[in-house]
Amino acid sequence: MRRLRILLLYIYLFIIHTGLAAQNPKYEVRAAWVTTAYGLDWPHNKATSPSSIRKQQEDLINILDKLKAANFNTVLFQARTRGDVFYRSQIEPFNAILTGTVAGDPGYDPLAFVVDECHKRGMECHAWIVTMPLGNKKHVASLGKYALTRRNPDICTPYKKEYFLNPGNPKTKEYLMSIVREIIDKYDVDGVHFDYLRYPEYAPNFPDSYDYRKYSNGRDLAQWRRDNLTEIIRYIYKEVKAEKPWVKVSTCPVGKYKDTSRYSSRGWNAFYTVYQDVQGWLGEGIQDQIYPMMYFRGNSFYPFALDWQEQSNGRQVIPGLGIYFLHPSEGNWTIDEVERQINFVRAHKLAGEGHYRVKYLVDNTQGLYDALIDTYYTSPALVPAMPWIDNIAPTAPAHLNISRQEDGYVHLKWEAAKDNDVKNKPAYVIYGSNTYPVDISDPENILAPNIKDTEFTYVSISPWMEKKYFAVTATDRCGNESKVLQQELKKVR
Repeated sequence: MRRLRILLLYIYLFIIHTGLAAQNPKYEVRAAWVTTAYGLDWPHNKATSPSSIRKQQEDLINILDKLKAANFNTVLFQARTRGDVFYRSQIEPFNAILTGTVAGDPGYDPLAFVVDECHKRGMECHAWIVTMPLGNKKHVASLGKYALTRRNPDICTPYKKEYFLNPGNPKTKEYLMSIVREIIDKYDVDGVHFDYLRYPEYAPNFPDSYDYRKYSNGRDLAQWRRDNLTEIIRYIYKEVKAEKPWVKVSTCPVGKYKDTSRYSSRGWNAFYTVYQDVQGWLGEGIQDQIYPMMYFRGNSFYPFALDWQEQSNGRQVIPGLGIYFLHPSEGNWTIDEVERQINFVRAHKLAGEGHYRVKYLVDNTQGLYDALIDTYYTSPALVPAMPWIDNIAPTAPAHLNISRQEDGYVHLKWEAAKDNDVKNKPAYVIYGSNTYPVDISDPENILAPNIKDTEFTYVSISPWMEKKYFAVTATDRCGNESKVLQQELKKVR
């Protein structure tokens, strides 16, 4: 215990006094959860008329604009809540929060809208899917004929006044995959993100004894339950990759895997409490990312973040930061708690951080949004690559042409690059600098990431921010970046 305290003290002093906060990495996931359940983050009004539809959309655009301005690159949009959804589905009904009516059509497709608006801003959009919980009895009753408990009762089970999908029924994974397939077929999402892919907390009496007797094959109950969740993940991962290998598959597991050699989980962990063998999923390679819900401080955060990273098998670990605790009604955190965690994530080269929830960002709770813009996210960041899926970069763009327009703007145009995956066109990263060659390893030189077109207009917001030299690279949907094309020693005319 004394050695652990010394270690954590050393880590704390190191990240505070070496100025790591100023070292913005070029590659980093910067994600925010946009919670639609109960309208917590969005929507805040019902879409019942043309003007209220526009208001609903404008509110979402305002959130995305704030994220873009703070150099976020990933939006986790809650597309399925508890047996209802935020897109036009042939499987489940629209969530009533959109219109005030179960299955009421809001006059547009929210998921299509948010994917398109994210891509316009160069951000990824992942469909966040709540998996096992189906809601309490009142919610399920409110769904009426649309309730899954009526339409497919064999895979549903009641437990403590709520309903859940039953992970022990082999048909459950097929039902969940039907939801995932509908999403990835209809929408250009960059990822599917699974929440509550677990058993209820402390559920030794979860009513799955029939399935256990039928399917356990001699395994003890705990191992059988873990294997059930693993099989769901394995099945969905392989199906997604067979269809669209670039779509990221991730989960947000309980924040502590289990006790570590460094510290006790104090009886709250993924492995024993909810039967998630997440390190097993990473080891098997059936996750591209994990966003462990690390809504803790001090010794409940740092040792467990290290544990995830050490067992990552090269996959991306993005700790979920509990920024909601900055609000007085939620907890007594101060902003330095979150700042230390970001510094720690960077010091130990985890893949990035997720912020739960977006409301506390856009509301600038305790000045967090300002701190991100001014210190931590001062430049754009590219999403890390997935070399286990594809490690071949696109060809470099060709024939860069740069011209100054009459309005003073700088216009760049180039010939398209080519990717080894013919299903996808490359995107482009624009760099600018006053020195040649442009240093593309410096994220401060990124002017615009993830540009879909083969031309770009650079607008300098002040004379001292004008650039003399520009460079362009191509990136594929697995994050591989091409060789650079830049204007050689020519001033822009």
